[in-house]
Amino acid sequence: MLMRRAQDGDQAAYRLILLAMLPVIRAFARRRVFDEVLLEDVVQETLLTVHKLRHTYDPERPLLPWLATITFARAIDATRRNARLQRREAADETAMYAAIDDSWDGRMEALANDNEVARLLNRLPDRQRMAVEMVKIREMSLDDAAAETRTSVSAIKSLLHRAVSSLRENGSR
Repeated sequence: MLMRRAQDGDQAAYRLILLAMLPVIRAFARRRVFDEVLLEDVVQETLLTVHKLRHTYDPERPLLPWLATITFARAIDATRRNARLQRREAADETAMYAAIDDSWDGRMEALANDNEVARLLNRLPDRQRMAVEMVKIREMSLDDAAAETRTSVSAIKSLLHRAVSSLRENGSR
């Protein structure tokens, strides 16, 4: 009776029928939707659909089957939308892992190694550190290192030997 009056434009009847429908819609939706947030979405979507389709309701027929049909249809739509969203999120997560730059670990390890080398080199006396940097890091020849430091090749060899011995001692501590 209220729905017929609502269809005829009675605003008070329309408010009453919507208030009466609300717990029924929620109960119908709860049979199909188990997530509370999604359930509220289904309830709202059902109320909107009822508003849009109220003119299609036949007052000679029972209201509850009409309302259940709309509610179940909205629940199915919401569940499908939610499933597509979850699949897309899973695909996005897979893409995210695929996009990870594996060389990052290598760069971080190289940086850690560089820091460790710098720390050890800073423990050496200046001349030993300079000899190691030139010959071992910058890969200069013994002759070029000797020329740059204005020392002999044997002095560079001696500095390198002492530096390596010192680094071995410091590394084992």
